[in-house]
Amino acid sequence: MTQILDGKLVGLSIRQGIKEKVADYQLHHGRRPGLAVILVGDDPASHIYVRNKQRACEKAGIFSRTIQLTSAADTPTVVQEVHQANQDPAIHGILVQMPLPPHVNVRQVLAAIDPAKDVDGLTTENLGRLSQGEPGLFACTPRGVIALLDYYNIPLVGCRALVVGRSVLVGKPLGLLLLGRDATVTMAHSRSRNLPELVHEADLVVAAVGRPEMIRGDWIRPGAAVIDVGINRMPSGIVGDVAFREAWGRADWITPVPGGVGPMTIAMLLDNTWEAFVRQEDKI
Repeated sequence: MTQILDGKLVGLSIRQGIKEKVADYQLHHGRRPGLAVILVGDDPASHIYVRNKQRACEKAGIFSRTIQLTSAADTPTVVQEVHQANQDPAIHGILVQMPLPPHVNVRQVLAAIDPAKDVDGLTTENLGRLSQGEPGLFACTPRGVIALLDYYNIPLVGCRALVVGRSVLVGKPLGLLLLGRDATVTMAHSRSRNLPELVHEADLVVAAVGRPEMIRGDWIRPGAAVIDVGINRMPSGIVGDVAFREAWGRADWITPVPGGVGPMTIAMLLDNTWEAFVRQEDKI
């Protein structure tokens, strides 16, 4: 029988824990974490994501500030906003909402973020720390995947894990996190040869390639765990990168879309903000 990995349930539990820690710290020290989100342009999906992050911050007791720029903002303008947030003592975490307009240099913007406030885990320093197995702030979605697997006691040591997708936001950092948990990791992508065979060999399949229902149900080895990171808007509704109905009954565990990885990403953003806040408070 396939079991749902309920990201809403697990994410809510994590968020409640953060809320309690924030309230306790504010009660005893009079300070609380602050998150700045820089939003450039008018992408409707980005505006929805930012509103959801604001609401999650409010519920957790975290101060949030949205810095909204028009789509005409150039790279120096965005970088300047990042620098101001770096210097603001009320801000402990900075997130630049992706995607940025095509004319904005993403690398320059990310390079401007203070690594101590990089709650998306995208600066070169934090990515380097992850690759070296050192403490740091790491990408929210990969952290959320690991937290979800841990909650349901899905073993990772020695697990044959396949990550389909090689983005710096999900695929690459998740592969490193899984290696850090002693999984045997294979990285694949949309151009990998014999992808069905690779999927069928895996105990854990993570689909993060951004193609609707690309991973077919009959590719999945019976008894595997399937984590679907994909969010694809189709005329029939939102679907993931895995053909969910086909996978049902073959996988032992599977995440729904929506309601699986998405809520975990938000929870880990709050957790990263809390962690950044605690580290900065320790330096005062």
